[in-house]
Amino acid sequence: MILSHDVDGLADAPAVVLLHSSVCDRRMWEPQWQPLLAAGFRVVRADFRTCGDSPAAEAPYSDHGDVRELLDHLGIRRAAFVGSSYGGRVALTLAALRPELVSALALLCPARPAQRRGPALLAFNAAEAALLDAGDLEGAAGLNARQWLGPEADEAAHALVRAMQLGNFRGAEGADGDHELPEPAFEPAAVTAPVLGIGGAHDIPEFRDVPAELASLVPGAVHVELPWAGHLPSLERPAEINRLLLPFLCGAALPGR
Repeated sequence: MILSHDVDGLADAPAVVLLHSSVCDRRMWEPQWQPLLAAGFRVVRADFRTCGDSPAAEAPYSDHGDVRELLDHLGIRRAAFVGSSYGGRVALTLAALRPELVSALALLCPARPAQRRGPALLAFNAAEAALLDAGDLEGAAGLNARQWLGPEADEAAHALVRAMQLGNFRGAEGADGDHELPEPAFEPAAVTAPVLGIGGAHDIPEFRDVPAELASLVPGAVHVELPWAGHLPSLERPAEINRLLLPFLCGAALPGR
């Protein structure tokens, strides 16, 4: 199965692939879509399984394998990746396993393979699980929006995150078992692409730590922490995130810049 996706831009332009947070779907990247196209990229965004328009799996799969198959389907041999939270985790996995496919990594409050769960994340997971066990999907979606959006997010961002997360919960309800393959071991030193790791000062410690750790684990990785940001900064201050992403991606992935 090919993931549900959007693609635009010249077929021979450098590609950038946008990988969403597990709280969201590919609609989260609407504020980045046109600026990336205008900068000269071929832009791709996709929905992971059970998210957005991608159905649940019926056979063994991996998210990084799905992304690799999408690149093959589109004839893309190398791309820059922008990953938010879980999307960052998938991008990191792919960059370590297949470094020749990845020209640059911009990671927004990323998760990472084998990430520890500290008290803040465990407490959130317990609160979410209680709502889901009670059948309150809308309450759980609202909890996610409040948890993961920082103080700069407006009501439109909250409404969008609630809608995306609610759709993901409903998509997961239709899954016939868990077909996801075990995650491979992550070797940070195998990542050869330039890395920009962005954290948010209002995020929980588990996610603030990951981009900071990457700066010491991945050769040449750069860490930036945004004092205003929560966990989904591309939805909180989209224009400011674009001003960070575009120079990094253009310098790493566009020839002659």
